[in-house]
Amino acid sequence: MSQPIRLKDHEKDARLVRSRVVVGAVAVIVLICVLVARLYFLQVIQYDYHSTLSENNRVHVQPIPPSRGLIFDRNGVVIADNRPSFNLSMTRERSGGDWAQVLDTIIEVLELTPDDRIIFEKRMKQGRRPFEPVPILFELTEEQIARIAVNQFRLPGVEVVAQLMRHYPQGAHFAHSVGYMGRINEKELKSLDSVNYSGTHHIGKTGIERFYEPELHGQVGYEEVETNARGRVLRVLKRTDPVPGKDIVLSLDIQLQEAAEVALGGRRGAVVALDPNTGEVLAMVSQPSFDPNLFVTGISFKAYSELRDSVDRPLFNRILRGLYPPGSTIKPAVAIAGLDTGVVTASTRVFDPGYYMLPNYDHKYRNWNRTGDGWVDLDTAIMRSNDTYFYDLAHKVGIDRLSSYLNKFGIGQKVSLDMFEESPGLMPSRDWKRITRRQAWFPGETLILGIGQGYMQATPLQLAQATALVANKGKWNRPHLARTIEGQKPVDENPMPDIVLRDPSDWGKVNHGMQQVMHGARGTARKAAIGAQYRIAGKSGTAQVVAIRQGEKYDRSKVQERHRDHALFVGFAPADNPKIVVAVMIENGESGSGAAAPVVRQVMDAWLLGPDGRLKPEYASNTLPPETAAREE
Repeated sequence: MSQPIRLKDHEKDARLVRSRVVVGAVAVIVLICVLVARLYFLQVIQYDYHSTLSENNRVHVQPIPPSRGLIFDRNGVVIADNRPSFNLSMTRERSGGDWAQVLDTIIEVLELTPDDRIIFEKRMKQGRRPFEPVPILFELTEEQIARIAVNQFRLPGVEVVAQLMRHYPQGAHFAHSVGYMGRINEKELKSLDSVNYSGTHHIGKTGIERFYEPELHGQVGYEEVETNARGRVLRVLKRTDPVPGKDIVLSLDIQLQEAAEVALGGRRGAVVALDPNTGEVLAMVSQPSFDPNLFVTGISFKAYSELRDSVDRPLFNRILRGLYPPGSTIKPAVAIAGLDTGVVTASTRVFDPGYYMLPNYDHKYRNWNRTGDGWVDLDTAIMRSNDTYFYDLAHKVGIDRLSSYLNKFGIGQKVSLDMFEESPGLMPSRDWKRITRRQAWFPGETLILGIGQGYMQATPLQLAQATALVANKGKWNRPHLARTIEGQKPVDENPMPDIVLRDPSDWGKVNHGMQQVMHGARGTARKAAIGAQYRIAGKSGTAQVVAIRQGEKYDRSKVQERHRDHALFVGFAPADNPKIVVAVMIENGESGSGAAAPVVRQVMDAWLLGPDGRLKPEYASNTLPPETAAREE
């Protein structure tokens, strides 16, 4: 039997189609809703995040380093300035991914050495921020700039930029005081403000450049720039100008500085001149010196090795870090200790047979004058630099009181206001020896401290400050190099207490003794004061480098040149109203009076005398005419 023929159910098909359309429409609507929700989430809820990402792809923030503050001497002469320089910089992110290959191309194009390649790679690895150009070569010549321009297509991410670089027009004159700048190293990078130093690749390393780095650097600026896909700047959207660093005027005088260098005559040594009334450092010479410009753009390995390994140590700041036994230059301070404690008076006399012996001891402590000076009082002891008198004085004062008084004069501590590298020196005491040497203090050690020998060590700056305290009768003014910072004077946040004596006239007694050193008939440095138009108060000193056996006499012919005694001299002038204090140390100069005193005289003449060779009017009323001075002697 044949099957019945099924007729097409159009109504059923229509329902099926409608249901499918409805389901499809619902699915489409749901997907549209999901898409709208997602778009809402991205465009509204996460608008700030994605707009920032978008802007970062198009807009970059470039730092604008501030111009560094200038440094002047007290007369307005530029000591440190900024001069334009064409430098080669490279951005790693724009180098096409293989910046090492680009460096190789630079070496090839500019015909540089493999050592330069090593330096470039080291500098590139110090890059700190994405898209920050890193300077790799400084002070390009016109030929080098032309070669870079011709081969620009081979050097992606490389460009020649004009920047201000630090320059020291005075060269080696102020290398140890002003210091120098150098590239920021990894250690410094960790401690610096990454925002304020973005775009800055150099920082003060020593001296004033380092101490006043925050003031000299300024505040960084920035600009927002629009770039294309290749990183090329299309336009500047926003700019915030940087705040330039503050200018600093130093108390140093370039003419006095040059005069001190000439007086030193190329010998190894140090000269420091102070204004005792203000603490201003007028001259600061450490010889030999070096050219600080070598360090700004990166000193070569060979040049640095020569400076570092030189037997004369040109990199060593003798004024701040050189430690020397003060020798007899400390005797005025020791005399003040004796007078103020009451163990001696100005009229107290001690017999000098040429040596001193402690009771119950057979060791002889020699006077420099083997024949002795006979009966000596305080005035004669200072004038003749009599060791026997000060042996006896130190013994009577004792180590405890002696150490306390010399600490008041700045021995054994840092005295400067704005110098980082200063050494505190050493003022020994009973406790110091017990802690460091695990030994008791011996009476003989007190004796040799009275003449500035033994464990005691001081810097030339400390000796100058101790002399300044004698000059201005105990008034403490910390030595400082900065005279004004953007017109403002530096402030001493930790002032030292003034030295107050029971009898203020004791200052005058020591002052007179120091004048006799220069102007007395038997003064040890009278030759250095011949023809002086003003009164000078001074004190010589000789510091032993190697010890001499008991009973032996110093013979320079038997001692190596670098083992000979150091020559020291301190002084101030005019004696009745001091305007300048000078301390001189000449390594292996042997005689303080013979070698160092003439240097002090030349420095004082350069400051107190006018171009015509006569005493400046402002000092003429503060001193005695030479004839009067001669009659008083």
